[in-house]
Amino acid sequence: MPELIKLYIKNVLIGFAVAAGFVAMLLWFNVMNLWHLVSSTDVGILAVVVLWFAHGIVFAGVQFGWAVMALAERDESGPRGNTPVRSEEFLAVPVPVEEAPRDRQIHRT
Repeated sequence: MPELIKLYIKNVLIGFAVAAGFVAMLLWFNVMNLWHLVSSTDVGILAVVVLWFAHGIVFAGVQFGWAVMALAERDESGPRGNTPVRSEEFLAVPVPVEEAPRDRQIHRT
């Protein structure tokens, strides 16, 4: 199996595990009375599964994105962070400006 597929599967499993923990905490701490809502209806298990699956998709995507970004190699050849790049010296260039007409009056109150 290609290494990228292994990386993807591993990170999706991690994401769904984190989502399971997140949904368990939502239910344990009874956020917005979620435990009562789930436990007092006959489709509560389905609601928990859908909640876990939806959060699993989000957390798996974030986990895989984080893993892919971590694969990048550091480029030590150029400046890093906020290191300024030396460039040519900036010189002032005179720009001709026409004088404004004097017929305009300034209103001061």
